[in-house]
Amino acid sequence: MSGFPTIAIDAMGGDFGPETIVAGCAVARERRPDTRFLLFGDEALVKPELDKHPKLAAVTELEHTDVAIRMDDKPSQALRKGRWRSSMWLALDAVRSGNAALAVSAGNTGALMAMSKFCLRTLSGVERPAIAAIWPTLRGESIVLDVGATIGSDANQLVDFAVMGEAMARSVFGIDRPTVGLLNIGVEEVKGLEMIKDAGRILRNSDLPMHYAGFVEGDDIGKGTVDVVVTEGFTGNIALKTAEGTAKQMAEYLRSAMGRSLMSRIGYIFAKSAFDTLRAKMDPRKVNGGVFLGLNGIVIKSHGGADAEGFASAVTLGRDIAENDLLQKITDDLEQYRRDQNLNMKIAGDMAS
Repeated sequence: MSGFPTIAIDAMGGDFGPETIVAGCAVARERRPDTRFLLFGDEALVKPELDKHPKLAAVTELEHTDVAIRMDDKPSQALRKGRWRSSMWLALDAVRSGNAALAVSAGNTGALMAMSKFCLRTLSGVERPAIAAIWPTLRGESIVLDVGATIGSDANQLVDFAVMGEAMARSVFGIDRPTVGLLNIGVEEVKGLEMIKDAGRILRNSDLPMHYAGFVEGDDIGKGTVDVVVTEGFTGNIALKTAEGTAKQMAEYLRSAMGRSLMSRIGYIFAKSAFDTLRAKMDPRKVNGGVFLGLNGIVIKSHGGADAEGFASAVTLGRDIAENDLLQKITDDLEQYRRDQNLNMKIAGDMAS
């Protein structure tokens, strides 16, 4: 297979299975015709779907496996039953072996993270990986991490997240020096947990390709105050689910209001273009795809309930990241940070002696 390095796909993941996954790959191929795929899944289920898309089939290899990770499997169960043979594991192993540039799955998030850590391992010096999400804002888009991989983080781990986040911003947004903020309960330096304040002090004195903007609050996420918002996974996941729920709530309010009376329906007709613009801006399918950062390979987690358009967005995001050398940027920046820390410790030791 020639062209762009192959993308490995867990064809059995997600709420809707191969039908949506294959259709999403077809949409992604239409957007980027030189994309090639390696699909893992039950041939009896996947091949009929692949046959519906001849252009996709021409650039796809299908590897059969009858083992699939269920959406409700615990990570430990998934590792026991799915290691070596499941569609999820095989997609990750294709990245590990160099047969694919990245892996995309809409499957069980906990299982995917556990398998990714076991199969790909974390980058040198990275204690815990993070899940980064692209967040629509009033200013455009921002990156928020961690949104669910690591519950509770110390200062050094938050700094690692900041480094990985700014590298992703440079890779995805093309920003030379992204602005980075630590999510906190206030912008004042005296507020917040000690781990957040310690991380702030480290970032303020670092010489990384970022502009550390200090602490940011919850409402700054939607405003787009900074390019990268850093937090630990518990808080980040709550923020993500709250935002998703609020968006659905607002959409339902608008839908209900527009159908409440004849005048409302007439008003909707006149304002339809504005509502279409709003709908497009809030469409979660366009920003679908959580990026697993801190691993020796690129892994993209699509929302389990995503449709074909949404899954295609996750595939396209992964491709863009791979093309812009995200892993190399993260590795280089982490190495620079470690060197700076070692040098500062040496200078402090010399002064003390």
